[in-house]
Amino acid sequence: MSRPLPDKLFFRIGEVAEIVGVKPHVLRYWERELGVLKPMKTRGSHRQYRRRDVELAMRIKQLLHDEGYTIAGAKSRMRELGEHRVDAELPERASREVQLRAALLGVREELVGLLTELDRREDEARAEDEAPVEVTIHRAVPVHVPSRNRPG
Repeated sequence: MSRPLPDKLFFRIGEVAEIVGVKPHVLRYWERELGVLKPMKTRGSHRQYRRRDVELAMRIKQLLHDEGYTIAGAKSRMRELGEHRVDAELPERASREVQLRAALLGVREELVGLLTELDRREDEARAEDEAPVEVTIHRAVPVHVPSRNRPG
């Protein structure tokens, strides 16, 4: 039912933003301001995030949103804990939250698919109900019949 984080080497910025729960411009801001989030770039300057980058982005979100650090505070806290290094172990919580968010996104994707299927079936049923129906209307017109018992 739920999906784990896709088993692939690189993620696009939109995918990472959806998994982490922020907008892409927020990720770009974190890259610029914190200096620890460094995705690779293709020749066309498209960002390619590794699994570690996704977990690091989640860790940054935890520091800023959950623990209330400022950008400067999060940056110094990560340096203090050694989390800014590429080979550093991030807290298990960041990895677990990435997995949970990926699972929730999978559930949401499945629900959207089910809703789409329900809409399609409802549209089909409505189309059957709205099929043209042939109606014939007969008009009753009074007919004057002369009486036979009339004196003539």
